[in-house]
Amino acid sequence: MNDKMYIHEFIDVTGHNRARYMHHMTANFSPIAQEERDQLCYGVWGVVGSTAWWPGVVNIWEEDGWDGLASSFRHELGHPSLQDPKLAAWWAAAAEMRSGGVDRLLLPAPWTRTIEELCADGVRGEVYAHERITVPPGDAADFLERVRDQAVPHYGRFGWDLAGAWRTALGDDSECFLLWAVPDYERWAAFEAANDADRAAGGWKTRLRDTARSFQRILLVDAPLSPMRIGRQPARSDRTEDWSE
Repeated sequence: MNDKMYIHEFIDVTGHNRARYMHHMTANFSPIAQEERDQLCYGVWGVVGSTAWWPGVVNIWEEDGWDGLASSFRHELGHPSLQDPKLAAWWAAAAEMRSGGVDRLLLPAPWTRTIEELCADGVRGEVYAHERITVPPGDAADFLERVRDQAVPHYGRFGWDLAGAWRTALGDDSECFLLWAVPDYERWAAFEAANDADRAAGGWKTRLRDTARSFQRILLVDAPLSPMRIGRQPARSDRTEDWSE
């Protein structure tokens, strides 16, 4: 039973700063968040620009349920600046590498794995498929159950592993996110070719078209210190430069 909460972030990176920004998030920030907020890094990825906007980054953070999220918000926002004063230097450095972003709070499907379970299972992809689906209001939880019953076997024929399945909180239960770990680019390409041919075959793509109001799949690549790549949480020992907290 996954009772965690997740923060999902689309980040707009400026200039040639994507590699620096991903390191700043993982090595410089995540160890502090683990200690002070009980917040785990679920993953940090660079967006494959040919499939979406560029240069972009996707961050996902795992919180210890609603109560953990409340504590994390208080830790961050309980100051006149609305920022943790101990992270002032970190925020200043981050601001030089990004222009903004859009966040969401996500509720996991109860059967989706936590980041510790994913690392223990050795889940990893050369590339990841990130899917955003909108459904009629109120249908998000039911849609995720159909994903488990119908999409997982379909994608699994190509070696894709469902790493995450969530619905967006604080809304009308009409948005879902799926994250698939894809073993290699060849099996991504094989899936896409077969999926396109499935248009009139009554398979998952047809059922998705009949169910969803909108659908988008983009590709992501692990940051060097993303947990599914290294099999653990980022640590201070991963820092490649002096960073004063």
